[in-house]
Amino acid sequence: MEPDSKNIPTLRHILNEFDQCADLNHRSFPEISTDIVYFPHTVDNEMFIQEILIPFDRLKMDEIEKLFEQSKFTKAIDSKTVVVGILDGCVAVFHRDTVYLLGAYGPEARSVQQSETETVIAGPHDAFVETALTNLSLIRRRIKSSHLKIIKCEIGEVSKTNVYILYLKDIANLTYVEDLQNRINRIETDAVNDGGTLTQFIEDMPNSVFPQFLTTERPDVAVSKLAAGRIITIIDNSPTAISAPSSFFEFFSSPDDYYQRWALGTALRLLRFLALVITISFTAMYVSVTTFHYEMIPEALLRTLAESRNRVPFPPVYEALLMEIMIELLREAGARLPTKIGQTIGIVGGIVIGQAAVQAGLTSNVLIIAVASSAIASFVIPSYMMSASIRLIRFGIIILTGVWGNMGLVMGIALVVIHLSSLTSLGSSYLIPVAPMKTGDWKDVFFRAPFSKLTSRPSQVKTTNSIRQKNGK
Repeated sequence: MEPDSKNIPTLRHILNEFDQCADLNHRSFPEISTDIVYFPHTVDNEMFIQEILIPFDRLKMDEIEKLFEQSKFTKAIDSKTVVVGILDGCVAVFHRDTVYLLGAYGPEARSVQQSETETVIAGPHDAFVETALTNLSLIRRRIKSSHLKIIKCEIGEVSKTNVYILYLKDIANLTYVEDLQNRINRIETDAVNDGGTLTQFIEDMPNSVFPQFLTTERPDVAVSKLAAGRIITIIDNSPTAISAPSSFFEFFSSPDDYYQRWALGTALRLLRFLALVITISFTAMYVSVTTFHYEMIPEALLRTLAESRNRVPFPPVYEALLMEIMIELLREAGARLPTKIGQTIGIVGGIVIGQAAVQAGLTSNVLIIAVASSAIASFVIPSYMMSASIRLIRFGIIILTGVWGNMGLVMGIALVVIHLSSLTSLGSSYLIPVAPMKTGDWKDVFFRAPFSKLTSRPSQVKTTNSIRQKNGK
């Protein structure tokens, strides 16, 4: 089919399309009646010199046609193809009435380094970068199998961002793959630049405070999820990979659990669940006890607590909320400031403000201990998104305990459990293997059993190939 005359890719039309684009380069070679158009920051400079500049400076008019017969030059028949090609890092070559595209994509990119948000003591130290093709190569290097399938999608009316869906054939549930692909294709927005933004478009319940998809910057974690039958999504310009479907308990697992002895991995995992209980209830329990339930305090501690609170003019709930907000301010300031200054703010600010608040009678020593213990416990949770969600609901539970005491604490925890029970990830239960009960999965959820016992894939993935071919993670 012949292209529409209005859509014929002429040099003037392409230059008009990129009008007021100061970063566009247009060079002419009048001796061979050739013009080239490209973005210098998206092409590989060495390749550009070897494939374009040197040949075009040396060729004569009767030799140029032979150069274009090489397979590296692709003939373009419409303007849209040329525009998209230039944006994708190609060099558009205009020779008389014909346009050719030469793929020379090679922009500057960050090298593969260690993740700063998901550090491990033992195990691989490489992490994803902002280039999707580099991230795919990190996974391909670990999974050398033709069963690793990759589906390419495009989202963003303006950004045209590439999204890659990865799964293992005969292991992953294709129903989940199709569901995830349909959700991504239905996204209508101008731009999506990060995996965290993408998850908010495809979550089952986007209004929930809890993350419904596990995100990671580590290739080894992504590969382990693929081997378990889950689906990995990689978005261009983002160093984050998305794992689906996910459960609440996955967010308390760390790669270190598998790189160390199973007994130590189990102990660390149980410690994280203990940290969950502490960060949710410790400060709230202080408010409940000091407001309504003094009889719960041991007699030896009661006098100390009474003396500590003797000068505090506020009710315990206001006192607790004030200190919790101050801790969050210090945490946020430490995260936003440069590393060296942030560490100073966190240490000096916490000590100075805490000590000054006690001396000024704004808070008690016991509350400082409770708030600090809750803050430290929240850092134990490996996932930052889950840790932030738990810190947020902690404020609600503190308010409930300030109103109803222990009854408020029970009500708050019950509401959280009910909400978690209603959540799903790609339609699967968020609390599996607790609801529904799958005790066979507990050996890799609450515990980290020896590899010889980890012979089956998680029941959440609903794969027909549920038995692992080799024992291991």
